[in-house]
Amino acid sequence: MRKSLFYNLLVISLMSFSACSGGDKSKEENLIQEEVEVAVNDFGIPIDQYDVEEATVDRGEFFSTIMDKYGLTPKQVYDITSSSLNIFNVKDLRAGGKYHAYLTREEQPRLAYWVYEIDKQKCVVYNFTDTLAVDIVSKEIVTKEEYTEVVINSSLWNDTQNAGASPLLALKLSDIYSWSIDFFGLQKGDSFKAYYETLYCDGQLLDIGDIKYATFSHGGEEYESFYYEQPNDSLGNKYWNEKGESMRKAFLKAPLKFNRISSGFSYHRRHPITRRVQPHTGVDYAAPKGTPVVSIGDGVVLERSYKGAGGNTVKIRHNSVYTTAYLHLSKYGPGIKVGSRVKQGQVIGYVGSTGRSTGPHLDFRVWKNGTPINPLKMDSPPALPIPKDQMPQFEEAKSATLQTVAYYIAADAFYNQVLSPLGISKEEFQSSK
Repeated sequence: MRKSLFYNLLVISLMSFSACSGGDKSKEENLIQEEVEVAVNDFGIPIDQYDVEEATVDRGEFFSTIMDKYGLTPKQVYDITSSSLNIFNVKDLRAGGKYHAYLTREEQPRLAYWVYEIDKQKCVVYNFTDTLAVDIVSKEIVTKEEYTEVVINSSLWNDTQNAGASPLLALKLSDIYSWSIDFFGLQKGDSFKAYYETLYCDGQLLDIGDIKYATFSHGGEEYESFYYEQPNDSLGNKYWNEKGESMRKAFLKAPLKFNRISSGFSYHRRHPITRRVQPHTGVDYAAPKGTPVVSIGDGVVLERSYKGAGGNTVKIRHNSVYTTAYLHLSKYGPGIKVGSRVKQGQVIGYVGSTGRSTGPHLDFRVWKNGTPINPLKMDSPPALPIPKDQMPQFEEAKSATLQTVAYYIAADAFYNQVLSPLGISKEEFQSSK
């Protein structure tokens, strides 16, 4: 665009010279055009026209007190805050939050713009130059592709960071593999390779995007995962093994055949025995004594004991995310002991009324990352494979991904064997790829 503009200006100038060779200087002057470039930052502000002050919100400081420092009247502050409540509420200013004040270059500088950083990507821009205006501006996000290999020596988190990758990658991987790998049981020598997207804003890492490919070596077994989005898929299942099988395993909807739900999940339930209002972070299933209770998913038994008000209790860790508990059991299932592995659908006990109970029922509880959640709202997508009619597309996508991964592996080998001994840094090499 710029080259085209300069070319047009050149043509106009030549035409002007040609047309004015007879001495008509006024026509020549009318045809002369100049290109004026105005430097504008990410917020749309012409930065060359203002002086900029950068600061942070002090503890106990308010929008009104900040604006007072820059000479705004209480009426101006009221007008702009009340008219922009649907855009940004100034009560959301946080201590330590960064802001930028753009001041005019006058003998008595005036505040032209005030920019507050909501997060790494979004800012709210207050415009005082003409009429009062407020807008939310999002900075550009740059997506890059990266490849990382990590060997576990101490912990997944630390070793990922030591390899030069963000620990966020470890969190993403633990989410993908939470159904197949016990991340509490990682061993020294376990390893992973990952080809993934990184999201940057202002040159700083914002987040880890989609992990296009990963292979995790654990306990002598390899677990491959491929990213693939099915057309018109409403379940959001995006990760599959090499056979097109889902990396996620479904939980059962309920751990038993029950008659009814006698009590739901609540933080304000009145206890039927004590009559006190107290949290009930589970679901009570009313069922006859002796009804089999099964584990809703594969896992390891953490507890098998009498738990006071909970009576006979079995607690199972399914993965690094989910843990479940089964309370008031009349007795335990065969082979159920601490440390034993259980399969989805395996009988782990029988409905009873042990502990503090008004009758036979199962109190079923679920924790996600250590926080109680409502079992009835638990995310449990079906572990369906990719449909046969979509397998050709999946295989094509998988092949393309593996080709890219092979390139990264070869590039890393070339760097380690050839460039590193020459003193070329990894950053220089990566920037040239």
